[in-house]
Amino acid sequence: MKRTALAVAAVLVVSGCGASGSSGSKALADGRTFTMSVGADPGTLDPALTVLTVARAIGRFLYGRLVERTANGDIVAGLAEKWDADATKATFTLRQGITCADGAPLTAGDVAANINFTADPKNKSPLVGLMVMPGTTATADEATRTVTVTSGAPDAFLLTNVGSLPIVCAKGMSDRALLTKGEQGTGLFTISEIAPNDHYTLTRRKDLPAEQGMPDEVVVKVVPNETTAVNLLLSGQITAATIAGPDQERLLAQKVEHVDLAVPLGLLGFNQSDGLPAQDPAVRRALVQALDLAQVGKVLTSGKGRPSKSVVTVEPRPCTGDNVGSNLPPHDKAAAEQALTAAGWTKNGKPLQIRLLQPTVLGPTFTAAAELIQQAWQAIGVQVTIQPVDAAGLNQALFGTGAWDVSMAPVTLALPSQLVSFASGPVPPQGVNFGHVRNAEFEEQSKLAATMPGSTGCEHWNKAEAALVKSVDLLPYVDSVVPTFVKGAKFTLSDGIDPASIRMLAS
Repeated sequence: MKRTALAVAAVLVVSGCGASGSSGSKALADGRTFTMSVGADPGTLDPALTVLTVARAIGRFLYGRLVERTANGDIVAGLAEKWDADATKATFTLRQGITCADGAPLTAGDVAANINFTADPKNKSPLVGLMVMPGTTATADEATRTVTVTSGAPDAFLLTNVGSLPIVCAKGMSDRALLTKGEQGTGLFTISEIAPNDHYTLTRRKDLPAEQGMPDEVVVKVVPNETTAVNLLLSGQITAATIAGPDQERLLAQKVEHVDLAVPLGLLGFNQSDGLPAQDPAVRRALVQALDLAQVGKVLTSGKGRPSKSVVTVEPRPCTGDNVGSNLPPHDKAAAEQALTAAGWTKNGKPLQIRLLQPTVLGPTFTAAAELIQQAWQAIGVQVTIQPVDAAGLNQALFGTGAWDVSMAPVTLALPSQLVSFASGPVPPQGVNFGHVRNAEFEEQSKLAATMPGSTGCEHWNKAEAALVKSVDLLPYVDSVVPTFVKGAKFTLSDGIDPASIRMLAS
């Protein structure tokens, strides 16, 4: 069975949280190796030029952040010891004596250069609009070790977004080829070995203080098959593995500890590019009405899912409430057929042809769900071609070729502001609005919300997301709680495993 990536098109870009395994009162062990499995090779490790889950999970070990976000949503020190922010400006004061992996000092100017590189449109960073607003600028005061950030547009979560950028060192900024290999970092670990499609070995920096039980080494092992990953975990050859499919039952039966993360596993995106069928809202609505989304969701999650309330699932959610349920088009096959006929598509005359993009790295339930969707659409006269794609193929289709009509790729977000660049603004390759969405209500409400710091704008964030569902622009319909199982260690889960939280346990 293929391993599950928590998100393929997008990732958990900002620290969320997850409970750590209790592991009772077992003693901590020093000098150990922590081995985690991932479902695909990460490719480039340049943290400003990737949004792949696997790459960013490894990047958590290599590149530090200005601030971190705790399980209850509190902001705590990272590379910065002090900070202040509203929706338009933020300041960060660096801790004294921060050094890079090669021993060079990290300066305020280096941090400002990281932010300015990401914000500069010529660099085509996929983090623009997600973590850094277009037009953002950063300046440095070396005497006070202070970085001042002026957002290019109001950002309600400016502190969390900019504060969570992975920070690289000066040599990496001048030679980004070093960053593709995970070098020139500011994090707890350095990369010591790369064997593409097999493993990545990371070594803990000895120049940084370490608490008892922290691993000396981390091995990231590429294991595309979940059954294999479970076997390796049970035999003690790996320490942690995210298992989304039915193989998790073996681990649950043996009461293996796990850390859970909710993801909107069932999500439909529609390609509204000029000349494509899904540009017509009547077509989008008809396609959704033809589906029994509850049944599709049951198949997708093996009956363990729950109805989606939002694309934002990483706890703690700054905005609660249900933006999906009452806004979903009701299941009505007859109405779907009538709508397609009215839109000029008929069974015998001009049949609607749809290319359904199905991620293969998300396991066999996605294959079964794609076939169920295909059957439902064929029943109303739609010709459906399922396009299975791996992680690289999915990103190429969504952000490159645009050769798709409906996507099943999940997008996992931690903040409502991160939805903005996926559902408005520049389209690929200039931006990440892969569906070419143009929703005036979403844009109006999200702009209002962006001017209100933190959760004060939640009324508008909720209205913005609800507008996408009503217009069938982006449709989350079922969430899944995905467990990361662990033996011989404990940790906290955020956008990947939090390196500083790992503690190895004595056997």
